Amino acid sequence: MVARLVIAAPSSGAGKTTVATGLMAAFAGRGLAVSPHKVGPDYIDPGYHALATGRPGRNLDAFMCGTDLVEPLFAHGARGCDLAVVEGVMGLYDGAADQGELASTAQVAKLLRAPVVLVVDASSQSRSVAALVHGFASWDPEVRIGGVILNKVATDRHEHLLREALGESGVPVLGVLRRAPAVSTPSRHLGLVPVAERRAEAVDAVRAQAEQVREGCDLDALLALARSAPPLRAGAWSAEAALADAPSGAAAGASAGASGAAAGACGAGGPGASGLVRPGAGVCGAGERPVVAVAGGAAFTFSYAEHAELLAAAGAEVVAFDPLRDEKLPEGTRGLVIGGGFPEVYAPELSANEALRDAVAALARSGAPVAAECAGLLYLARSLDGKPMCGVLDADARMSERLTLGYRDAVAVSDSPVSAAGTRLRGHEFHRTVIDPGAGADPAWGLRQPERRVEGFVVGGVHASYVHTHWAALPGVARRFVEHCRP
Repeated sequence: MVARLVIAAPSSGAGKTTVATGLMAAFAGRGLAVSPHKVGPDYIDPGYHALATGRPGRNLDAFMCGTDLVEPLFAHGARGCDLAVVEGVMGLYDGAADQGELASTAQVAKLLRAPVVLVVDASSQSRSVAALVHGFASWDPEVRIGGVILNKVATDRHEHLLREALGESGVPVLGVLRRAPAVSTPSRHLGLVPVAERRAEAVDAVRAQAEQVREGCDLDALLALARSAPPLRAGAWSAEAALADAPSGAAAGASAGASGAAAGACGAGGPGASGLVRPGAGVCGAGERPVVAVAGGAAFTFSYAEHAELLAAAGAEVVAFDPLRDEKLPEGTRGLVIGGGFPEVYAPELSANEALRDAVAALARSGAPVAAECAGLLYLARSLDGKPMCGVLDADARMSERLTLGYRDAVAVSDSPVSAAGTRLRGHEFHRTVIDPGAGADPAWGLRQPERRVEGFVVGGVHASYVHTHWAALPGVARRFVEHCRP
C-alpha cells in the first residue's frame, strides 16, 4: 500500500507547485521516503519535486500514456516509498480539450483512488470560499476532496473569516499559508525557470516552501489522509516487462505499454534524481551495449525518466552530456537523444561550442540514429535566432510571439529509427518558436489536431520534431532506436 495525496486547485495560479513542493520537502525532512509525481506533460515542476525529495519527478499523463498505465507508472515511481505526493495540472476538472475529463487531475485522482487536497487562492475572497469549495467537492462524487489548504491569506482576521465560512462546508481546513515572496519561483515564456538554470536559488526556494508548509499546515492530518487511500490494484510498471511484449516500431495507440505493468526480471539499475540512468545500469539481453548519449544541462532539461530506463532495458549504455559545456560527445556514442528545453535562452553559448556542434553534425551524417524533440529540433537546425546551430537540418528557427500548446494525435509518416511509418501515438506540443524548413527531408508526423498537417523532419537516421512523446506508451520505440545503434 502506498500512502498518497493529490494536490489540486480550482484553477492555475493558485499555488499548487508551491504547496506540493513544500509538502514533499517537509515530509522528506521528517525522514519519509517521498515519491514525487506531476499530472500531465509538464517537465519543469518535476525538477523542483526532485530537488525536494531526492527522487526523479515522474509524470502521470492519461492522454499520452493511456488510462491503463497511470496506476502502474505511479506504482513504479512510488516503489519503496512511504508517501507519494501528486501535483495536479490546471484546475481540478480541466483536461484535454474537447475530451471530457481525459487527462484531468480529477481523472488521475480517481484512477489512483487518491484523496485530493484543494489549494485555494483566498486572496480576494472570504465567505465565498465555502461556495467555491462546496462546488468542487460535490461536482463529481467519485472525487474525494479530503481537505483544503488556503493560500495567500492576508491577516489573522482574514483567516478567521475563511475558517468560519468553511466550517459549514464539511471540508476540513488542513493548512493556511500567508503571502510569502520568498517561496515564489520566477517564470518566463514557457512557465517556471527550471532548477538546472538556478540551482542555488531553487534550493533556497524549496527550503522556504518547506518551512512555510511546516508552519502553516497540519502535517499529521495530511499524512493520515494520505494513509486512508486504499491499496493499489495494479502492479508496478517496469521497463523490462514493457519491452518483453513490445515489438520494435509496432503501430499502437496511447494505451500501448499497459502490458508492462508487471515487474520485470532483468533488474535494471535505477535513475538518479535527474532521471537519467547511470552508466553501467541494468541490461536486458546479450551482446554489446551501444552508447546512447542523452543531452542534459541547463539548455535541455525536458525529459521523462522512463525514456532512459527503457533505453537501458533495451540494451543501451545511457550517458548524459551537456551541450553547453562538453566539447565532444561521450566516447563511443552510437545514438543521440536530444529532448526539450530552452535552447533559445542559450543560443549564443550553444553556438559558441563549435566543436560539439561539429561532432553532432558528423554523427548525424554517419547515419547514426538521432531522436530530437522540440529543443533538440532547434539545436539540429541550421540556425536559431540567427545563431549557427548544428546544421543537421536544412531549416532555420526563430522565436515567435505565438504560443503553440496542446495534445496531439500523431501518425508516423516516414520510417525512422524512432518509428515505422504508420505507427500511431499521442504527444504534446509546447513552444514559442517556429522553424522555416528547406528541402531534402521527409516529414516526421502527420497530426490530426487542432488541424491536419505534417510536422517534423526525417533525414537519414535523424528524427526531429516539435512533438514531445512518452515512450512508456510505446516502448518499442526504445528497442527500435537501440537496434539502429548496433553496428
